[in-house]
Amino acid sequence: MPDRIVGAALALGLSLGCGHALAQTWPSKPVRIIVGFSPGGGSDISARVVAPALSELWDVPVLIENRPGAAGNIANEYTTRAAPDGHTLLLCSASHSVLPAREGKKLTYDPIGDFAFAAYFGGVPNVLMVHPSMPVKSLKEFIAFARARPDQINVGSAGVGGTPHMSIELLKLVAGIKVVHVPYKGGSAALADLISGQLESSIGNLAGGLLGAIQSGRVRALGVSSASRTPQLPNVPTFQEQGIGDFDVTAWYGLCAPAKSPPAAVARINADVARLLGAGTPVRKRLEEQGIDVAPPRTPEAFAGMVKAEIVKWTRVVREAKLDWE
Repeated sequence: MPDRIVGAALALGLSLGCGHALAQTWPSKPVRIIVGFSPGGGSDISARVVAPALSELWDVPVLIENRPGAAGNIANEYTTRAAPDGHTLLLCSASHSVLPAREGKKLTYDPIGDFAFAAYFGGVPNVLMVHPSMPVKSLKEFIAFARARPDQINVGSAGVGGTPHMSIELLKLVAGIKVVHVPYKGGSAALADLISGQLESSIGNLAGGLLGAIQSGRVRALGVSSASRTPQLPNVPTFQEQGIGDFDVTAWYGLCAPAKSPPAAVARINADVARLLGAGTPVRKRLEEQGIDVAPPRTPEAFAGMVKAEIVKWTRVVREAKLDWE
């Protein structure tokens, strides 16, 4: 056999062998999941549901590290600067799609090219809620109440640029109301003020611990932002059902890694998450209990394609609606 053929065969064998070895040896130390929002919100809860199961599969600690601020941008930037060895992951969420629409060329990273979209979990609607003392029991009544009081009704959210904020801005646009957006550093802080009565109304992610507060009557749910009702709140109608056009805003969650992370590690993350989210598994059940509609397995390429489409959508919405981010 000619030397060049032998050399090529050896090189191929070494390449395949290295990939197999990496798949077998990764992870070799604790794995961190960076969360761009405060504890108690939807992103944080999703990470904390999945992390223990991944730790058991991988036989290493899987640690949650909250780095809140700038609608997830701080965590995104931090992740892009981390060593691309598969041991630093990002709990990526729908804000990843909104940030490019908001920041444009001011972003210090490529929202697609600087990440490997390892594993997709699923999506969840946002919910418009009011304190029980507010004299409204439907979205229609809320809109009428707000129209009669321009710039007097405060509506909280988990922060600037997330899907709850986007829901508020879109509702202002399509319903012709003027309300005051009150951004918090996380959904749990907004919910706490809503429950206490310091905040009149809020739009929050159903995966952000809202379900218990709604079911107990501590807050009143007026509508969900998704195209269809959520099984967790079957008696709460959608915005569309209550006359708000084609309103469809959902949050989503998944795991990303720095772009140059080893493909074998990314592939294993994808496969292991798919395994954990299979039908009837405890992790899937816990996510569904938080209001997340767990999706069928999705390849990293398909996940990245979804994010690209979301960026296009939100960029168009921001431009056409002339949203005020302040």
